[in-house]
Amino acid sequence: MAVELTQIPVIDWPAFGQARTTLGNNFPRILGYFREDGTKAVLEIEDAMRAGHAGTMIIPAEKVKSGAFELGAQSLGILAEEIEFGARDCLETRIPPTVLLELVIQLRPLFEKTLEQLDRESNPLMDRRAAQRFPNINSYVTRRAS
Repeated sequence: MAVELTQIPVIDWPAFGQARTTLGNNFPRILGYFREDGTKAVLEIEDAMRAGHAGTMIIPAEKVKSGAFELGAQSLGILAEEIEFGARDCLETRIPPTVLLELVIQLRPLFEKTLEQLDRESNPLMDRRAAQRFPNINSYVTRRAS
């Protein structure tokens, strides 16, 4: 059981842009919550897998899913959703969550890759769009500061 995520971009940039616009000044705070809560949730999912407890995977997987989709992280959202629904199925059918192992193994690397891309795009020091719109901004700032 493995989700084929290679055809899905890690970040849906139009959705990310919409989220950034909608959240406005709250965006950095929400991204920080996603980082903190997501890091804890990934660890909880891994711990639940090691312990063989499908039920304790559900809530952390749902946290990762909802945070990912909110920020446009489609691949991560889809993977977390598969883990969440798979854990629910395991719980209902009373089968061990070992059937989810391939999915859980993919989770941490994808979470880290997602954070890397979100950070790169969210860093105000690397706002490439502003540099493209105002190519001479650095010379203006330098002249003005003198």
